[in-house]
Amino acid sequence: MCGICGFVGLEDRNLLKRMCKVIRHRGPNDSGTHIDKDVGLGHQRLSIIDLETGRQPIHNEDESIWIVYNGEVYNFPELRKELEEKGHSFYTKTDTEVLIHLYEEEGDLFVKRLNGMFAFAIWDSNQKKLLLGRDRTGIKPLHYTLLEDGTFLFASEIKSILQYEDVKREVDLQALNLIINLMYIPGEKTMFQGIKKLLPGCILVYQDGKINIQKYWDLSINPTNKSKSHYAKKLRKLLEEAVKRHMISDVPIGSFLSGGLDTSTMVALMSEFSEEPVKTFCMGFSEETDELSDARLVAEHFDTEHYEFTITPKKGLEILEKAIWHVEMPKINLFPYYVSELAAKKVKVCISGLGGDELFAGYLRRYKAVLWANRINDLIPEIVKKNLFRKLRSIDEKGRYNYLWALSSLGNWTDFYLVLFGDIFDKNELDKLYLKNIDNKNLRAMFTPCFNNELHPVDKVLLADIKTQLVDDYLVVDDAMSMANSLEIRVPFLDSELVDFSCEIPWNLKYRKGLGKYVLRKAMSDILPKEVFRKKKRGFGMSSYSWFKDELKEYSQQLLESEVINNYFNKDYLEKIFRNAEKESHRHHQLMLTLVSFDIWHKKFIEGFQ
Repeated sequence: MCGICGFVGLEDRNLLKRMCKVIRHRGPNDSGTHIDKDVGLGHQRLSIIDLETGRQPIHNEDESIWIVYNGEVYNFPELRKELEEKGHSFYTKTDTEVLIHLYEEEGDLFVKRLNGMFAFAIWDSNQKKLLLGRDRTGIKPLHYTLLEDGTFLFASEIKSILQYEDVKREVDLQALNLIINLMYIPGEKTMFQGIKKLLPGCILVYQDGKINIQKYWDLSINPTNKSKSHYAKKLRKLLEEAVKRHMISDVPIGSFLSGGLDTSTMVALMSEFSEEPVKTFCMGFSEETDELSDARLVAEHFDTEHYEFTITPKKGLEILEKAIWHVEMPKINLFPYYVSELAAKKVKVCISGLGGDELFAGYLRRYKAVLWANRINDLIPEIVKKNLFRKLRSIDEKGRYNYLWALSSLGNWTDFYLVLFGDIFDKNELDKLYLKNIDNKNLRAMFTPCFNNELHPVDKVLLADIKTQLVDDYLVVDDAMSMANSLEIRVPFLDSELVDFSCEIPWNLKYRKGLGKYVLRKAMSDILPKEVFRKKKRGFGMSSYSWFKDELKEYSQQLLESEVINNYFNKDYLEKIFRNAEKESHRHHQLMLTLVSFDIWHKKFIEGFQ
């Protein structure tokens, strides 16, 4: 894993060095730059494969095309062989060089051939063209901005782009509203006006002062009709192949282990392919949701070299500012930071179970609610939904009973999803909260495409989970927190072939008779200990109000006096929420955490950015 950055339209070598330096944590092993008049490419390297000759930027035979690249392409050996047979010459053993020759051979859409996680920038001096690309599911981040004078900048992290003083540091109010409602920012927006994310499965061409974005891949759920054994057997085969591919490395590799089905699957298969005990890592932090005992059971079963650490709220707050600096948005999720810090002491690469919940239906409450709503929707007259349910909702002033609001949204799956699972604020609450007029129209528009189709409602929810929260919350946080510790995280569940096959599996073989990940359980039944299948899903609690509530009491008063907070939010409304904190709803507890984060984020990135 690495960090990339660069620009078109500037002749400033010192700027490029600053852009690299601020993301050095992503790649502390080496730094490289390439300057071609007003074009600059920068790279920070975390050496994983070809430790000796893999320095970037890398070029083609005549040095007319250059690349900086972050990630891993797992099918690069096959692609390299194909390219060599066509006459291409290589001077490294890296997957990076394969990309540049594949681009020469097939043009911009060569990216369709790649199976991996990546973000790259290719400068083609012959065509005076910059090409950016991001992997299919958005495992690796890439940001960009185009200024009014035609200057274009890009980077793995926003703080690198902000090194150029002409980039404005202004809050995007719609993005702020997204994170207030959802605790993450779906889509292309970031917290900064004018700075965008390149969306997953997209390439961007910057040429002649213009941007052209093209989607080369999109997730498409198309269930087939095969036997249960067919799906289970093929899933097992693809899992084995994916894990084996993801274990390719010239440095030590390990795995996170919670004791749940997803991480246990990773550890089980890694143990089959590893000649030495797999190194596993787990973090614990509270009695109610502690995973240490579950992880120990799996670690003992597969005889892993197991490491664990227990975190407290006080310890968590010690790195709060650092975590927000790395994630670049107002969000508290400290667990990935600490477990990555633990793993980085022993390995440079760690396998994650991320993606298993979204691909194979791990969020049981969602599917139960959707199936229930789907059954009763046609039975309830429209007049009841529009009048009775909405009147009941209107008397719920504190917003505690989301199901009343959800009932009034029956038939509108976008609203039903956002209300019940997104925990969003309604217009009345938003009017009280903000000093400026901000609404949720843009929020709904981002989710509508996931529901405006002929899929079964459970498949609609799975599609929304993958394309929004997985991409723009979990993957973003895991990348930021692991890279803060110079640790590469790999995600076998998001292997291209595995994702494609998961889209063929009918929803009722993922969620079946109240049981999530049914087909995954069948696929792994002969290798995992039975206790794993009996384990109930537990959510990590390090972002919850209950975990931080004592510490938040110290913050509340200074937060209400904060000039930052009072420039955006209604102080009287916030005072009421903080005063009655123990009695408030879950969404208000999350709001309090987000406000703490926003105050810190604003001071770091808007007021005091260096």
